Amino acid sequence: MTAPLPSILLVDDEEHSLSAMRMALEDDFDCYTATGAEPALAIMQEQDIQVIFCDQRMPGKSGVEFLAEVRERWPDTVRIIITGYTETNDMISAINDAGIYQFLTKPWHPDQLLMVAKNATDLFRLNRDHERMSLEMRYLARRVESSVEDQRKALREGMGFENVLRSANSPLNAVIEQARQFASFDVPVLLQGEAGTGKGQIARAMHYASLRSDRPFYEIDVTGIDDEILEIELFGARRGAVPGLASKKTGLLQKADRGTLYISGIHDLSPRMQLALLRVATEGAFRPLGGYEMIRSDIRILSGSEKDLRQEVSEGRFRGDLYHALGPTALHIPPLRSRLGDLPVLAQRLLFDAAAKHGKPVHGISDDALRFLGNYDWPGNQRELENEMTRMLIFSQDATLGPELISRHILQAAPRDAHSDMHTDAVLTTEGTLKERIEVIEMRILRETLTRLKWNKSRAANELGLSRVGLRAKIERYGIDTHADADERED
Repeated sequence: MTAPLPSILLVDDEEHSLSAMRMALEDDFDCYTATGAEPALAIMQEQDIQVIFCDQRMPGKSGVEFLAEVRERWPDTVRIIITGYTETNDMISAINDAGIYQFLTKPWHPDQLLMVAKNATDLFRLNRDHERMSLEMRYLARRVESSVEDQRKALREGMGFENVLRSANSPLNAVIEQARQFASFDVPVLLQGEAGTGKGQIARAMHYASLRSDRPFYEIDVTGIDDEILEIELFGARRGAVPGLASKKTGLLQKADRGTLYISGIHDLSPRMQLALLRVATEGAFRPLGGYEMIRSDIRILSGSEKDLRQEVSEGRFRGDLYHALGPTALHIPPLRSRLGDLPVLAQRLLFDAAAKHGKPVHGISDDALRFLGNYDWPGNQRELENEMTRMLIFSQDATLGPELISRHILQAAPRDAHSDMHTDAVLTTEGTLKERIEVIEMRILRETLTRLKWNKSRAANELGLSRVGLRAKIERYGIDTHADADERED
């Protein structure tokens, strides 16, 4: 489909001038003609005119008067005056009142008229494109601003306390309620708990529930980091202060200004770094490596420790003043073994996360597998559970993961209702006869082997060097629960 020609209005009280202009332009433009201001206004009301060529000297309204009215009513139309006179006052009036794009003097040449017309219609198109793009940019800016706010909201919600997985009656609920209260007060908080209990996740949730939620959140694990490296990471360094550092290094304390910094492993800080951090915690000031002036930072410090810092202070391994500066409020995060009711929820989520990451879809974990997982005390807490879910996913052949995929040391853990220590080392050192202690270990080996081999008794007996009759006798003797459909699974 051919695009319509640009529309031009030619206004002149002399018919031969109109004919001459139409003849020069009609091949490239859709031309309309009028012999005066009034018929020209009537055409303007009916047609979408892009450019007007108008003679200055006309009966009634002059060209400038007519174009001034056009400017008022149709400001986008490009306006051009044709005149045989060059009076300065007329030119100034045309520019000021009518906003004239160009003067065209008589006599004009057809090529000159054609060039001016093409330039004028290009200008009209560019102005329209600019207006359209400006509207789109304003619309897009509002959309982007709204999108950014939506993303921030989603981030706050995705990183918030709702993302801390737990069951309805979890012991963690009371901790989360405390954390919510602490989050709204701009004070340091010390989070204490074993490694892998989710202290960092709760610290992040506290940040996104605080008044600093629209500011940056940074975290660093200082465990085992050399003092020189840690000093640069926290405080930054001036150019040339460190060999090989060609430019200035901005530390986390400066990056997190007006935001939150979570320092994990605070118990592992050396006396020197404890003293350096004390000034930050009490004065909000620090000096970059190689710098001479103190830098102030409005920062909220959340810290995490795997050890009881109060005891560390009493034994002289941690500064008491730093402990009180960092921990006016404290949270104690329970280990996973103290909240095994949360394990099914955590295990399923960690499994689905691993499945999404590695592109291997699964339906979930069987009840039998969850029962075995619940018998274990998880010394590595959630990190160990996450690793176990990934391992089970790797070896899985079915959409639902069964207990045969569980690591052997977890399968050999004693049932929690047996009221016995779960560690083999404890069995070896506890009181009791040799026969009693051997029976505990034998029972665990039997349970682990049967579960791993999907209760195939023939394979289990062969692996353990027993007859099938002997294996069945031991199963009955120790009261080991058999799989629902496994009694007949002999081959």
